[in-house]
Amino acid sequence: MTDAVTDRRPAWLRLVAAVLLSMLGSAPMWSVVVVLPAVQAEFGTARAGASLPYTMTMVGFVVGGVLMGRLADRFGVMVPVLIGAVSLGVGGVAAALAPSLLVFGLAYGVFMGCFGAAAVFGPLIADVSLWFVRRRGIAVAIAASGNYLAGTLWPPLLQWGIGTIGWRHAHLAMGATCLLTMVPLALALRPRAPVPPPRPVAAKGSPGAMPLGLPPNRLQAILGFAGIACCVAMAMPQVHIVAYCVDLGYGAQRGAEMLSLMLACGIVSRLAFGAVMDRIGGLRTLALGSALQGVALLLFLPADGMVALYVVSAVFGLFQGGIVPSYAMIVREYFPPEQAGTRVGIALSSTLVGMALGGWMAGAIFDATGSYDAAMWNGIAWNLVNLAIALWLLRRGMRLPRGWTAAPATP
Repeated sequence: MTDAVTDRRPAWLRLVAAVLLSMLGSAPMWSVVVVLPAVQAEFGTARAGASLPYTMTMVGFVVGGVLMGRLADRFGVMVPVLIGAVSLGVGGVAAALAPSLLVFGLAYGVFMGCFGAAAVFGPLIADVSLWFVRRRGIAVAIAASGNYLAGTLWPPLLQWGIGTIGWRHAHLAMGATCLLTMVPLALALRPRAPVPPPRPVAAKGSPGAMPLGLPPNRLQAILGFAGIACCVAMAMPQVHIVAYCVDLGYGAQRGAEMLSLMLACGIVSRLAFGAVMDRIGGLRTLALGSALQGVALLLFLPADGMVALYVVSAVFGLFQGGIVPSYAMIVREYFPPEQAGTRVGIALSSTLVGMALGGWMAGAIFDATGSYDAAMWNGIAWNLVNLAIALWLLRRGMRLPRGWTAAPATP
């Protein structure tokens, strides 16, 4: 990789553009959470049914993450980001005009998930990772923080819009804002990432062909399942905190504030974990983040007072912010850079499968039991699975000869 551009001013300016684009384009991930009570009331559905648009959004994210990653590898990241900007504008209109819950969910899943927000998540994080070498961990974490910055800013704005102009007009305003601001920012990403020419395929059985002593696609699949497990757990507080506050009588506004606080603390967490990643690597960061997230989930069980929920929401944000960026770091440590867009897209899309599954599961468990306690225990169980996978991979890395733990084609 060219030292003249990596870790230098062009790379940092590109990172700023990536954060702004992620903050704007990730709006659907949080708007669909904030609008859940209003949609449930308007379309007259149960909690699990009202969670369906969120699940469809995450499924769209999964498909779009892989598709947009491939486009970024082939044409550069500007192309998928421009597609995302247009799709978010169209999706805002489609959601505002939706005559039914199914159409509303499709507007989110197709336009705002698959072709919209997916373009500013995995592809941008993968692109940023190619522009940094010495400070890759903190750069990836900053890029991933754009998503949480969106979660800090958008929920209170959207809750205010829902309360003043209604959820339909609020979606029109959101779509227009994304379209008008993202297109000029996307043009700043025109230069292609400084990826070196593909290296010869490593011989079968060599360290380069067996990251962590595993076939590359098997390692990718294991990371994917780990991503699903951690985010089934993560989804419970993030997806249902607004609805939980409504059930407790605190109102949707308080829930939106707690979600915003959770994600603001997540930004701090991601920056701190990014610095940690530069020192200890992606696998150790994943294990650390998973253990801390489990502790935070346990703290939610006794918390039902308003002050306690604010405190635990902040703790949860501080403890879990490093998990998702660690997957991008692990991919860059163990896979060739020319595959970054596709493989980071797959890894991060798996976390969205977990968010989709976890959001739906929590709603279904609530409908069956009338309480979120069982849903929280379900999340804790999935978190233990994630921690076990992280520790197993870490142990493999520590036991294998040094040459077998190095990245196969790092710059």
